Amino acid sequence: MTTAVRYRVPLIRAGAVAPSAETTVLRGVDGTPLAEVDVAPPLAATLTVAALRRDHPLGDPPPAEVFERAGRLFATATLNGLTPEAYCELQARSAGVPITVARHSLEDMATTCGNVGARVAAERPAGAAASVAPGEIRAVWARRGDILSVIAPSNNPGTHTQWIHALGYGYQLVVRPGSQDPFTPARLIAAVLEAGIEPSRVSLLPGGHATADALVKAADFSLVFGGDEAIKRYAGESGVVNRGPGRSKVLHTGEITDRALDVICDSVAYDAGLRCTNTSAVFTDADPRELGEAVAARLGAMVAAPPQSPEAQLPVMPLERAQAMRRHLASRLAGAVDVAALRYPDGGVADLGDGSAALRPAVLVCDRPDHPGGAIELPFTCVWILPWSRSNPMGPLRNTLALTILSDDASLAAAARREPSIRKVLFGPLPTHRAGVTSPHDGYLSQDLMEVRSYGVAEDAV
Repeated sequence: MTTAVRYRVPLIRAGAVAPSAETTVLRGVDGTPLAEVDVAPPLAATLTVAALRRDHPLGDPPPAEVFERAGRLFATATLNGLTPEAYCELQARSAGVPITVARHSLEDMATTCGNVGARVAAERPAGAAASVAPGEIRAVWARRGDILSVIAPSNNPGTHTQWIHALGYGYQLVVRPGSQDPFTPARLIAAVLEAGIEPSRVSLLPGGHATADALVKAADFSLVFGGDEAIKRYAGESGVVNRGPGRSKVLHTGEITDRALDVICDSVAYDAGLRCTNTSAVFTDADPRELGEAVAARLGAMVAAPPQSPEAQLPVMPLERAQAMRRHLASRLAGAVDVAALRYPDGGVADLGDGSAALRPAVLVCDRPDHPGGAIELPFTCVWILPWSRSNPMGPLRNTLALTILSDDASLAAAARREPSIRKVLFGPLPTHRAGVTSPHDGYLSQDLMEVRSYGVAEDAV
């Protein structure tokens, strides 16, 4: 284990480091101090947004080449004094996410940034012109505001690929990082600045709920990540774009095959089960107990280790929090049986001996399709296995971010595509976390941030 190094995460206001009178010590999941983080009080958040409006009028969006360079820098360069590997270790030790997840994020970010130009072009409505010549009146694609605040999470560094596109639309961004992962957005901001973006386009303001509240009120729009409580917190605020629980699902019909188990387990456990596109519920017309025990046999082999270990496959958190998480799950069973826990002598909480613990997978077998477990999503590898019937095919599948249909019945995929509360449908052996270069996550972000307007230029205009 690498010796802990005290590191500092400063405020960034309009691309420049800004002093803060308030700091906090960020500790790893084992209690080791990892970094000092400057904290922005709510007033600083309000003043930052006001200064952007007053002093930094917006021009054209950055060119695609800037994002391509930024992606390469994020993946390969020393930024903020951290090599890519040093960043991955800090992120893992702080957020409790296996270091392999942070390493994935290096590649994911490079790919996402490299495709910003293609993605923005794909999102632009076909009838909207990039420019208007004299004598024409055309549809143009325009921002609905200038400033987007991002209330970011700590669960997975890959979530930060979702706001980079707003820079491609031309917005100024003010990011309030998650309390356990300021490292990923700080690295991404450093990458876009070094790549040549206009400094006023990016700000980083670590802080608590009050800072987030101030940003939501001050910005034109806010991209808010979080669970049900975060959604409730900002339910009355205009301009909030929610990225809440995914409640992603798999529908399995027919025989329980190795191929089906491959897809189900990949959907559940990829990146330690911490993505909103990880499957949290599997509906099947086979025997739920048989399927659950087959899934449990595979997931039970996932390795519990400190997050900075290359062998780690499970999320890690302080021991007391891990025990509380298991107690919370036990309180939500409502008759479901955890067939994975029967395999664990430690009850599903693997004490790592340093004050932290890894949460082993939970596989909950339910006896009815309307069991409340179908809507429960927890921040570790946890999946509910429920019965499904063709008598009500879409009912239990609603309110789903990503749905994989493991079936040879294409009519089920067609029905799922017609259901508006299912945001992504994958037909065949594709895990729920799989995405295409220009495929949307939960719709395109531009659906909320951009609009089509008319613009005309007279033939004799100067």
